[in-house]
Amino acid sequence: MKLYFGNTTTTVTTILLTGLIAFVSYSIIKHEDIQFWGRRSLFVIAYGLVICCYAAARDGLDKTIQNKIDGSCAPGIFELISIPDIVGCIGAALIIIAAIATLFTRNQHAREIWFYLMSGGAMLKIVTVEISRLLL
Repeated sequence: MKLYFGNTTTTVTTILLTGLIAFVSYSIIKHEDIQFWGRRSLFVIAYGLVICCYAAARDGLDKTIQNKIDGSCAPGIFELISIPDIVGCIGAALIIIAAIATLFTRNQHAREIWFYLMSGGAMLKIVTVEISRLLL
C-alpha cells in the first residue's frame, strides 16, 4: 500500500492514474455513443501530461538527472537509461504523433483511431512503470 499511498505525491498520482484508466475504459465501452473524439483526445493529452509530471516527481526522475549531472543527490528509483524510461519515451512518441495527427484529421472515425493510439501509448507507459515499480 505504501507504494501507492505512501505520501501525497504517490496518492495523487494513484488517483489520477485510476481516473485516466477509467476514462479510457469508459470511452472504449461507450465508443458507439461518442460523437466528438477530438475533445476526448484533448482531455487525454492534458490529463496525461499532469499525470506524467506527478509520476516523474513520484519516481524521482529529477533526482536521477541531477545525480547524473553532478552527483549532488541520490538518484530516483529508475536509472536514467532503463526499460521504464525507454518505454516511456516510446509511449510519449505515440501520444505526440497521435495528438498532431488528430489536429489535422476532420473525420470522427479517424479521430477515434488516433484516440485509441494515444490511449494505447498512455497505457503502455502506465503498465511498464507500475510493473517496474512493483518489481523493485
